[in-house]
Amino acid sequence: MVASQVHLVRHGEVFNPQGVLYGRLPNYRLSELGAQMAESAAAELLTRGRPVVRVIASPLQRAQESAAPIARAFSLALDTDERIIEPTNHFEGKRMRGQGGALRDVRNWPFLVNPLRPSWGEPFRLVADRMLAAIDDAWNSVDDGDVVLVSHQLPIWMVHRALAHERLAHDPRTRRCALSSITTVSWRGDRFEETAYSSPAAHLQGSATDVGAI
Repeated sequence: MVASQVHLVRHGEVFNPQGVLYGRLPNYRLSELGAQMAESAAAELLTRGRPVVRVIASPLQRAQESAAPIARAFSLALDTDERIIEPTNHFEGKRMRGQGGALRDVRNWPFLVNPLRPSWGEPFRLVADRMLAAIDDAWNSVDDGDVVLVSHQLPIWMVHRALAHERLAHDPRTRRCALSSITTVSWRGDRFEETAYSSPAAHLQGSATDVGAI
């Protein structure tokens, strides 16, 4: 037997008063609003009546904090998987736009020459492959029920595009992966397919700041 569904949950808003691209930097925790978003995701999964039997999170603090309410809601331990972490990024710790922003600094321009790879960080294909491997392992790690993976926007969006057979390179502004959103995948025939998407924290998005990655 295997899992019924795998839910990919994005973390909530991060406390980031400097407005930097935080990437894999440590100690970036959820804001108060982000904690509310995480609770909304947990409540949504509970309301669905899904038999969640395992919760796995990226090792980054914001993902661990976002996974905690889900684990509590289902009385489960919280596991960690390094493969569902945020991609590496040359621009970690930098503000991207505005006066003094990294995009205006000519020293950074060589890292922008190939957005198809992308040249500023981990290749899209590697991100997609490690995410799909983590999903497959999570799927096979239980005898029945659902598994929740708490990850980050770009890794989840790579899964979406890979399963839809779309080009992995994309405009970051077009990502449909809101803070604390839930993307659900299921096994259909001989492959995984995305079967649902929801944004349980949509009512909190208007006042949120989301500048963590490109």
